Amino acid sequence: MRIAIVGGGILGTAHADEAIRRGHDVVHLERELEARGATVRNFGLVWVSGRAEHELDASLRSRELWADLARRVPEIGFRAAGSMTLLRTPEEVAVAEDMAARDDAEVRGFSLLEPDDVRAVNPALRGKFLAGLHCTRDGAVESRTALPAIRRHLAASGRYTFHAGTEAREITTSAAGVRIRDDHDRTFEADLVIVCPGASLGGLARDLAGDLPLRRVRLQMMQTAPLGEALTTAIADGDSMRYYPAFAGSALDALRAAQPQEPTAAEHRMQLLCVQRLHGGLTIGDTHEYDEPFDFDVDEAPYRHLTSVVEELLGRDLPPVVKRWAGVYSQCLDPTRLVHRAQPADGVWVVAGPGGRGMTLGPALAEQTADQLAL
Repeated sequence: MRIAIVGGGILGTAHADEAIRRGHDVVHLERELEARGATVRNFGLVWVSGRAEHELDASLRSRELWADLARRVPEIGFRAAGSMTLLRTPEEVAVAEDMAARDDAEVRGFSLLEPDDVRAVNPALRGKFLAGLHCTRDGAVESRTALPAIRRHLAASGRYTFHAGTEAREITTSAAGVRIRDDHDRTFEADLVIVCPGASLGGLARDLAGDLPLRRVRLQMMQTAPLGEALTTAIADGDSMRYYPAFAGSALDALRAAQPQEPTAAEHRMQLLCVQRLHGGLTIGDTHEYDEPFDFDVDEAPYRHLTSVVEELLGRDLPPVVKRWAGVYSQCLDPTRLVHRAQPADGVWVVAGPGGRGMTLGPALAEQTADQLAL
């Protein structure tokens, strides 16, 4: 089958990989010279630990698929490093105790560690905390280099062609199949088109499917110079438990009632996530902004807050910050759905809105699409 994929982010690339693995021919269109959206502006985390019950199987499957992809494409930099959520108050420890006692704790890879045990797992954590919730299921990939590496691997099949700087303007269907017209007035013929628009919900996506049931979310992040030592797990702070659905329950309700977020963190809906890149620097974030139009500025107060939290947990000064950025992703409005998947026309599907789970769930979502379409 001839499959055309529009959108070069993680969802589009994962769908291309799945289609090639199943023996199809793929033409892949990306409007930029290289993907520039949330796919490359994220942590690269494959984040199992915070997933809700209805997301857990898909996230675990996606982790398996990332590990398989790493065997085929080592350059994606996948490592099963796990994560450590560091707890600084008794209320946060109580939430972690609840998680570690749940029936699915072993499936999630959860264990609650005392400070000395935390440091045995991750010696770089020499700061102040009462305990750590260790998750062995979490992993990471190199978000800025993974997609080009995957595309090079797919091109070697002889059945994959990537067209950068190519914006799909019109998609039409007929008895002969599906035709894409691009912004250079070229046409591409296919049996099936999968559109993965990321956070670009206007233009072609709206022409095809109208107003999608998605919202957009803006975040701020930063990158430091090399740390000079290994941060052997990803790290999170207790505020992250407020934003991940797995932690919901009476203990979290008690935390919210007894422990308001620090004002800057509350204003910007913040959590700390931190992962070390292969070059040694730390990617640190993040904020959540939901009300559009989004500002084009990045605010300095969240960066000061994140810096203070990381330094408290590491027990040392951060290396210099070398990059700061904002990113936008789309999120399905129905919290029970992993992604919005719809067929607006014969032979045309739109797949969008995994929220902040695109890197975690991308391969599994592509597998689900291929199964649903009987590819």
